[in-house]
Amino acid sequence: MADRRPIESWLTDMDGVLIHEGVPVPGAEAFIKKLRESGKPFLVLTNNSIYTPRDLQARLNRMGLQVPVENIWTSALATAKFLDDQRPGGSAYVIGEAGLTTALHDIGYILTDHEPDYVVLGETRTYSFEAMTKAVRLINGGARFICTNPDETGPSTEGPLPATGAVAALITKATGRKPYFAGKPNPLMMRTGLNAIGAHSETSAMIGDRMDTDVLAGIEAGMQTFLVLTGLTRPEQVENFPYRPSHVVDSIADLVDLV
Repeated sequence: MADRRPIESWLTDMDGVLIHEGVPVPGAEAFIKKLRESGKPFLVLTNNSIYTPRDLQARLNRMGLQVPVENIWTSALATAKFLDDQRPGGSAYVIGEAGLTTALHDIGYILTDHEPDYVVLGETRTYSFEAMTKAVRLINGGARFICTNPDETGPSTEGPLPATGAVAALITKATGRKPYFAGKPNPLMMRTGLNAIGAHSETSAMIGDRMDTDVLAGIEAGMQTFLVLTGLTRPEQVENFPYRPSHVVDSIADLVDLV
């Protein structure tokens, strides 16, 4: 690998890196503690738009991971930042939960089903056929189609669940309109996150467990990338991709001494 400047700020995915199936990954607590003691800017990222940063802070805190609210960055926040830049004070019809609706309220958006500027699709535990039908009709009527993330499935204790990307495909089939995805692997999510903590891509690193979202987004944002093997990607799968992470490590525990 080409020589890189020292890492001064860190971005890390949450599920599969810091926690796995509701349990902290060994080394995660030490990594977060070291980050906080170092004073280096950092963000914990998630493509899941269901929860607000405060919800996620409480969830992580229960697991012994002390992450301040301002160090949590979600696809809902990235989506809200994008919409605020594109059309300040606009309106949206939203399919999603508190993480997304709160983020849009906080930027001054009006949530409405009457001639909205945007249809915004995020994660929800209960996708409603009625809501999807309304979204299709609003998009056909001229609303722009935005999605928080392209993940087609999400994890659960019973097995995979349909997620935003799968529902977006349904709406695209019905309308012929493809959405703009704000979350990973869109480097927009990384760049807006870096801006939020005053960091620069040349001196930042992205840690993730997925080649197709975390590593790809990090590469496209110009960051050094670390793939951990505690989540979805297996070592033999790395060669299936036309790009490579800067480093492959067993787990977050291997990165504590780099902070």
